[in-house]
Amino acid sequence: MTLHLLGKDPKSQNGGSPTVFYDDERDAYVLQGFKILDAERLSQIDVPDHETLIEFPKRMMQFFPEVSHDA
Repeated sequence: MTLHLLGKDPKSQNGGSPTVFYDDERDAYVLQGFKILDAERLSQIDVPDHETLIEFPKRMMQFFPEVSHDA
């Protein structure tokens, strides 16, 4: 498995999160973002124990190859 860096949030301090990676073996994206800890937001979604929620800025969608850059 190789994770390919597709992009980092240009507004992130020190080049940290959020980040988009592509896993070529699983043909899937791996997202690094901010953990959602707000109880009100978490109460609106039933999250299984083996999953987590992250906040991912809309501006990061540009790094997904499926997003048209001509739109």
